[in-house]
Amino acid sequence: MTGSGCLANACLVLPDQVIRGAVHFEDGVITRIIEGETVPAGAIDAAGDYVIPGMIELHTDNLERHIKPRPRVDWPHKPALLAHDAELAGCGITTVFDALRIGSFTERQTHYGEYARTLADELLALRAEGALRISHMLHLRAELCSETLVEEMAKFGPSDRVGLISLMDHTPGQRQFRDMAQFRAYWQGKYDLSDTAYEALVVKLKALQTEVGAQHEAAAVAEAARIGATLASHDDTTAAQVSHSSSLGVSLAEFPTTVEAARACSDLGIATIMGAPNLIRGGSHSGNVSAEELAREGLIDILSSDYVPAGLIHAAFSLAEIWHDLPRAISTVSTGPATAVGLTDRGRIMPSLRADFVRVALAGDIPVVRATFCRGFRVA
Repeated sequence: MTGSGCLANACLVLPDQVIRGAVHFEDGVITRIIEGETVPAGAIDAAGDYVIPGMIELHTDNLERHIKPRPRVDWPHKPALLAHDAELAGCGITTVFDALRIGSFTERQTHYGEYARTLADELLALRAEGALRISHMLHLRAELCSETLVEEMAKFGPSDRVGLISLMDHTPGQRQFRDMAQFRAYWQGKYDLSDTAYEALVVKLKALQTEVGAQHEAAAVAEAARIGATLASHDDTTAAQVSHSSSLGVSLAEFPTTVEAARACSDLGIATIMGAPNLIRGGSHSGNVSAEELAREGLIDILSSDYVPAGLIHAAFSLAEIWHDLPRAISTVSTGPATAVGLTDRGRIMPSLRADFVRVALAGDIPVVRATFCRGFRVA
């Protein structure tokens, strides 16, 4: 669905400045931007609220939270997908790369079974039916420490809207979970594992990394090229790991865990993405580098809501306070992610681009999403 109209008397956040003005759009595309407080007949009076580009989310676990709201609870997929879509629209996200894990265990384990192809089919069917409010693409999280990565990856192709493939190595004792106490707390807390089951999992993951880690990494890199997806690393910790990622063709680094890794990414031209919850909470829940520290070092290019969709707009405005630069901060949730995955038709408020907008008011220092427009049509 597309829409035509005008948002007027708004504080428009453009790529390099904020102006008071109006943005006109027709058939889902921005046609012109006019400065001033005039409200043309039929226009929506934004009453001085900010209007920012529709936010682009590259890495979110939110869909998995909807389909499995509790350990050992499976929710019907169609209503879960629709609820996920509506939640993101309400948070000002107009494009999302839904993260789906690729790579499972063949033995029956409720937290590591195969699901990605089935869920992708259901999501794409809803999209074809016009049931979704925002633009959905796929982010395949390639779990290197798994048994079925190659087989599952082969089930996806160039027509599946896969825009991003990330290399996930969750071997205990390194990267995100260098601290084994944090690893235990995460896995036992999230999946309700007994001590015996947890110890067996640690042994299994370490063995898989040794046996198939390199093979799976090479397969995932090849599949990204075949499908035409951007390749990302995950949880790089050292400059050596970043250098290796770069040698594989990685152009996006998700959640580097140290300043050393983030600085190496910057030196090699790899865009760095950090989690909004890390910034808002004042630190990483896994005990890794804080997003605020990287922000103050100028080492954040993109923000992701990660596991709290409402956190994305909050974190962007928090960055604006740190940098004293609202356009630069908003670019981390719009232009930055669009550029990282090659989306040239969105991410900025400019003529000829998609009319994806978010109207934002401030309640004190907290941003409040008042309306979300996707291709000129109000979706929330």
